[in-house]
Amino acid sequence: MPVELLIAHNPDPESRLAYLLRLPLGSGMVFRTSGTWPRTKALYCYPVESTEWPEDPEIVEQVPVRSCVRRGAAIDLVLDRSRENRSQIVFTTARGRDAVFWQSPRTRKQARPDVRTPTARAAGIAELQIVVDSHEQYAYRFANQQVSTVRRALPCGDYGITVGDRLVAAVERKSLLDLVSSLTGGTLRFALAQLAALPRAAVVVEDRYSAIFKLDRVRPALVADGLAELQVRWPTVALVFCETRPLAEEWTYRYLAAAHTWAAIEPAAQERTGIATGELDDAPTAPEPSTAEVRAWARSHGLTVPARGKLRPEVWDTWRAAHL
Repeated sequence: MPVELLIAHNPDPESRLAYLLRLPLGSGMVFRTSGTWPRTKALYCYPVESTEWPEDPEIVEQVPVRSCVRRGAAIDLVLDRSRENRSQIVFTTARGRDAVFWQSPRTRKQARPDVRTPTARAAGIAELQIVVDSHEQYAYRFANQQVSTVRRALPCGDYGITVGDRLVAAVERKSLLDLVSSLTGGTLRFALAQLAALPRAAVVVEDRYSAIFKLDRVRPALVADGLAELQVRWPTVALVFCETRPLAEEWTYRYLAAAHTWAAIEPAAQERTGIATGELDDAPTAPEPSTAEVRAWARSHGLTVPARGKLRPEVWDTWRAAHL
């Protein structure tokens, strides 16, 4: 008797899952499911007793099986056909409850895209200097980009761009858990208010927006409504979900490079349009380096400075003249 995968219409008219899936494991594992194959998305499956399989099923799909093996929390399924032949039944949890999903290589790839971030220079800048907040832990290193970083105490955000003596843009980095805790605790509101004072600012989240609706310790609607309210209240601060930490790092680099280019050409645009003042005039003063950093710079340029204590005003003036 051939080993086959069977899919039949669900005889229960009140069920939202229109099909029954039967796997050739043991006496037969039966699931209710919403489709005949996970072509565009993973299909939710609800396990039922094998006795729920009807005596006279209305078969929709009947395909020979090459392999059906359970490995840990998943069942690897290989069908005997040339296309759409590999899939996996995954046992997992969703919102604190047991759940089963039927996925194919295509839908799994869509769930976690295997992408390579580009190495081309952002906005054509040979080397972009990004200011990293001195309190930022596990900071982006921008190892694959044309970036140099300096540590400063930023007034807001975790990564910033300075042009002249102005802080013109900043990005606040958030993991999903940090985003939720700061939103429910109220600190995210103050962070956005501070970011809104800059000419350009954004919050980048190292996860998907859809991950909000999988939270099990806080109501997803509470988080979604809170984020929507903050975006309406401070529309100039972009709120971007970037799926993964590497993609969030790449987006931060590209965003800050674009902000740097904008700030460099904005004065000329103001002059051409006859506008005397603009957003850059309201940008806060760029954060200054620590005394230790200026002391090291001064020594590397042949200036005599004390080993500890305050630096003379002329040393600071020399540093500003060289950097601003």
